[in-house]
Amino acid sequence: MLVRLIYASRAKTPATHELIESILSSARQRNPQQGITGVLCYSDTIFVQVLEGGRDQVNRLYASLLRDERHYDVILLAYESIDERQYSSWTMGKIRLDKINRSLLLKYSECGELNPYQVSCCSTVALLNELASTAAFAQRD
Repeated sequence: MLVRLIYASRAKTPATHELIESILSSARQRNPQQGITGVLCYSDTIFVQVLEGGRDQVNRLYASLLRDERHYDVILLAYESIDERQYSSWTMGKIRLDKINRSLLLKYSECGELNPYQVSCCSTVALLNELASTAAFAQRD
């Protein structure tokens, strides 16, 4: 059974280029073995990640992410059974939240920035869906 899990968290320290590349490198190395695909959206202080794959594999990965000390205040935004993957081309794509077109962000938030702690889960998920449908994610594998 395939599932999609979306969560948000706050970075303990500002997310540097090196930190993001380290996270992505690790994900791109491990995820194919587990059949996990997805995307990491980030700013200096916020992470939003989508994980897709088998239920057991996604649940195990999420459990380990909950213990990761690089972030805190983890909130589950969505968890659902799916018939097909939306991010099947990415072992782990990435997008910098502050690089998203401001008008697109205004469509889903009050102030033109994505903060999953201040908008509804539905708004965050809808934004991610729109970004995926327009192929706005970088680092496609």
